[in-house]
This record gives sequence, structure tokens and C-alpha cells, in this order.
Amino acid sequence: MSTPVETVFPGKVTLGGVLRSETIRFFSLNSTRVLIIVAILVNMLIAAGTFWAMGLFAEQSAGMSGFPGMPDFTDPGFTAEMVGSGLGFSQLILGALGVLLISGEFTTGSAVSTFLASPQRLRVLAAKTILITVLTTMVTVGSLLLTYLICKPIAAHYSMPLEFSGEPLQRVLWFGALGVVMAALMGLAFGTILRNSAGGITLLAAIFFVLPLATQLLMLAVEWFRDIAKFLPDQVGLGPALPITYATDLELWQQLLGIAGWALIPLLIGAWMLKVRDI
Repeated sequence: MSTPVETVFPGKVTLGGVLRSETIRFFSLNSTRVLIIVAILVNMLIAAGTFWAMGLFAEQSAGMSGFPGMPDFTDPGFTAEMVGSGLGFSQLILGALGVLLISGEFTTGSAVSTFLASPQRLRVLAAKTILITVLTTMVTVGSLLLTYLICKPIAAHYSMPLEFSGEPLQRVLWFGALGVVMAALMGLAFGTILRNSAGGITLLAAIFFVLPLATQLLMLAVEWFRDIAKFLPDQVGLGPALPITYATDLELWQQLLGIAGWALIPLLIGAWMLKVRDI
């Protein structure tokens, strides 16, 4: 009795096919859905809490707006930046998502089957880059829009201006998304380089939270370190979106160039290491 042999028809592996499979696999993980929900909720809660706290402070400090150091609660730029007050945490959360997008494959060993199905490793990395860029943009813009809807009544209650069509809020919306995308691409690069989820997330947290604290101490002791500090990712990443919070003398094109550098240089290093190293 002969055993029937199944004929395998080789198919052409394309970037679109890899992107589709990566999307299906990524959204099948609980960690993906949890981190997206947490990123949205954290941004909304921080911004709403900031509006509420600053509104109470504005009521209690009525008549003191002319004093040095007092925030101008009638400044549309100031109130718009409160909508993006949670963007720093979004950078860490969605940056961690970028780490997990690729590091989990090396941790579980599924990278072997991934690269057997798509031998061109850079095509897999390109698909992951597209996926995390689109996902991060959608999540950040969506969370900022929801945050605006929640904070608008609070701002109106305390007579603080908050206009959706105004230039300050549009700057927070789109440049804020760009700053978070930068962090997510850095996370993807760290996950590619280190091949370890804990190591990649720890490095990301160190750069965005520990390094700024160390920078503040160094600037007190070394004056010229201020010229270096303004190019660090926490400053240059959110500087275009929150110019009052992250005051700098850099022009917009210089900030955007810095964002591109922090996003692309680690990713290019990761791409090279992914190509030359064994699985």
C-alpha cells in the first residue's frame, strides 16, 4: 500500500505577508493588549489629574498670576501641554511594547521558525518596524484625543482655554505621537540588540528616567553639560510637542533631526547585528 505524498507548492514570501503574520501574532499576545490599554489609561488619568490639580490651584491662587514663577492659566500653550502630561509614561510603556515585539521571539525560541519561514531577516525587522510605528501612532493619537474629550469639561469648569483646533494642541497631538514613536523604535532596536526582554526594558527605562535625573545633577556641577543634555532623548523627543515643559534653544529642524537620530541609529545597529549573528 503506497502512502500518498502531499505536494508542497512554494509560495513567494513578501513584506506584506510577513507584516500580516506579524500583526496577527502580535495581537494574539495578552501583553500587547494590556500594554495598549495601560498606555491609554495612564495618559488620560495623568492629564485629567493634572487639570484638576491645576484648576484647584488656580482658584486658590486667584489674583497672584503676576507673581514670578506663577503659571499662566490663561495661556493656551500651557493648558494644551497638560493634555500631553502623560506622554513621558507613554514613551516607556509603548517603548516596552517595542522591546517585546522582537525579544520575545528569542526568549521563546520562535525566532527559528520565523526566520525559516522568512529567511531574509531584514524583511522581518522591516515588518516589525512598520507595525510598531503604525500601532504606536494610532494608540498615542487616539489616547490624546480621548484625553482631550475628558479634560475639556474640567478646563471649562476652571475657565482654562483648551481649543482642539488651536496650534498648541495640534502640536501636542502630532509631535507627541512622533516622540512616542521614537521611543517605540528605540525599544525595538534594544530588543533586537540584546535579545532579552528584561534587559531591553531596563535599558529603555534607564535612558528615559534614570539618565534625566543624573543629567540634572551633572548640570549643577558641570556647566557645559547643558549643551549635551538638550540632545538627550527625553528632551529632544518631547521638546517639539511640549516646548514650555522642555524649553530649549534648539530650532524645530534640529529637534526633528535629533528624534530621527535616536530612532534610526540604534535600529540600524540592531539590523546589522540581526543579520550577522546566529539565531
